[in-house]
Amino acid sequence: MKIEKKFWKNKKILITGITGFKGSWLSVLLLKLESNVYGYALKPNKESLFNILKLKKKINICYGDIRNYEKLETYLLKIKPDIIIHMAAQTLVIESYKNPIYNFETNILGVINLFEIIKKKYLKSIVLNI
Repeated sequence: MKIEKKFWKNKKILITGITGFKGSWLSVLLLKLESNVYGYALKPNKESLFNILKLKKKINICYGDIRNYEKLETYLLKIKPDIIIHMAAQTLVIESYKNPIYNFETNILGVINLFEIIKKKYLKSIVLNI
């Protein structure tokens, strides 16, 4: 499969969970394809790949919790992305045992929040990483 630069060039791409490992690498790829990259995520750890790559200087990011419907909706309405790639999730198994409510709220309510917001609006595409 070939990645077509002309498809991605100048597209507004929102990555939820952009401060995570996969979100950081995806943003690097999209920047190389000359996309306009936006992020919505929790603040990264100091030693995260996001910080090592200094991505905050290269993208537009809103720090927030995917469970916060109002903040997420406000940001989506502000940037009006062409494509959303949803990668925000609580993925650590040990953490899911320690705090199952947070795990379910993040992983399920986060998707529900996105769907509720985009069904009211115009969005062209969404990619879910679940």
